[in-house]
Amino acid sequence: MRALGVDLGSRRIGIAVSSGSVASPIDTIERSGDPSLDHRRLLALVEEWEADLLVIGMPYSLDGSRGPAADLIAAEVEVLRALTPTPIELYDERLTTVTAHRLLREGGVTGRSRRQVVDQVAAAVLLQAWLDSRTSDSTNE
Repeated sequence: MRALGVDLGSRRIGIAVSSGSVASPIDTIERSGDPSLDHRRLLALVEEWEADLLVIGMPYSLDGSRGPAADLIAAEVEVLRALTPTPIELYDERLTTVTAHRLLREGGVTGRSRRQVVDQVAAAVLLQAWLDSRTSDSTNE
């Protein structure tokens, strides 16, 4: 199964892909101000990568509740569900961007270079966590 991990940010959309057990960052979509254009660009990547599933990050609050950011993402996910037959799964994305910044900093990526890739790395962190949770679920059965 090929899955795309999606980090729906307010300025950028980070995209990662996995066709097995490892997630890799692949692209960042700069928000255009036109949600329908942004969605078309995202769905073009779904087609290009022949994704069987979208794993979209849900930005829960640290206490696990849904705040305003999660409500915005939930509304956007509903629009995407109406636009694509590709199944969409939501996954807790708490701290993925913080982790992505840390990984990039540890890798020596700084400043503008980091800003250009942090969203797709956050999507990869999200997708990898989702993949790992599926692996641990299957080994615990």
